[in-house]
Amino acid sequence: MNRGTTFFLKMAVILIGIPILALCIFLVPKIGNFAGELYPDIAYMKSLVLIDMYAAAVPFYFALYQAFKLLSYIDKNQSFSELSVKALKNIKYCAIAISTLYLLGMPLYYLMAEKIDPPSFIPIGLTIIFASMVIAVFAAVLQSLLQEAINIKSENDLTI
Repeated sequence: MNRGTTFFLKMAVILIGIPILALCIFLVPKIGNFAGELYPDIAYMKSLVLIDMYAAAVPFYFALYQAFKLLSYIDKNQSFSELSVKALKNIKYCAIAISTLYLLGMPLYYLMAEKIDPPSFIPIGLTIIFASMVIAVFAAVLQSLLQEAINIKSENDLTI
């Protein structure tokens, strides 16, 4: 893969992170305040929503960092290395963590969806959970394929 393609992919990784950062700065506090207004008798509702959403942003950005590192390995012709396998493994764990955090937060989003007319929080939460699990499965498949390719390469290097 030439440097132009990996540069484009690195820019795409950065551009993926910018809207999520904007959502964390501008939209997540409004969602937390909205949850607090819907349930004023539950004092910790706002805090739980904020903790859940911000906690899910941490593995998201760590996965983006791992994807950036993986593209750097490709640039350095180290794509068939244990470092690449480790980066894919970390991306898989991050996707599982995001799914788990949103799955744990679904009761909160269900309570919020009960109070508003179009229950938009449930489908959005389920979409995030499903998308994260798809990414986790895809990263696991790529990880096993890459590990197998590394094993075959090392066997071939020993026979020659």
